[in-house]
Amino acid sequence: MLTDTFSVDPKKYFGRPETARLPEEEACYELLQRLQIPFARADHDPAMTIELCHEVEKILGTKICKNLFLTNRQGTAFYLLLMPGDKPFKTKFLSAQLGCARLSFAGEAALWELMKLRPGSATVFGLLQESAGAVQLVIDKALLEEPYFACHPCYNTSTVSFSTEDLIHKLLPAMGFTPTLVELPEVCDG
Repeated sequence: MLTDTFSVDPKKYFGRPETARLPEEEACYELLQRLQIPFARADHDPAMTIELCHEVEKILGTKICKNLFLTNRQGTAFYLLLMPGDKPFKTKFLSAQLGCARLSFAGEAALWELMKLRPGSATVFGLLQESAGAVQLVIDKALLEEPYFACHPCYNTSTVSFSTEDLIHKLLPAMGFTPTLVELPEVCDG
């Protein structure tokens, strides 16, 4: 059952957790430390609703990025779209800018196979697991206007926040990804 409240109040921390986490999450913290990217973190119950994400945003003082894992109709091309969390999404606007047929949400099996992530945990950090070169990173330019970037470190029970400059100039180059930039509309009429 999904609720709009956490069972334990999340708190803001700086740096990696003191207790061990699952290997995929540990890899995110290792990368941030290796790249000397300062970050804040909030640990919380699974954030499966936008209302819960808003609670985490208040704690971290920044908006959480919306991460959508998409595919073409044939299931042969995959895209990880990063966009502002409060912005509406319609596939036709993205498909037109990418020059491809209409995209849809990729299935749970593809998300696991390509990035070792579960539903509700799609994140740019999933690209650490993506070795096949099958996922294209796409970023809505509006996201880059925010001073800070927030997302899950491979599990939706934590959220990390760091500068957008560090995302673009340190993290993505270290992971070997150059994003395709798009401009999605604020209002999705039609």
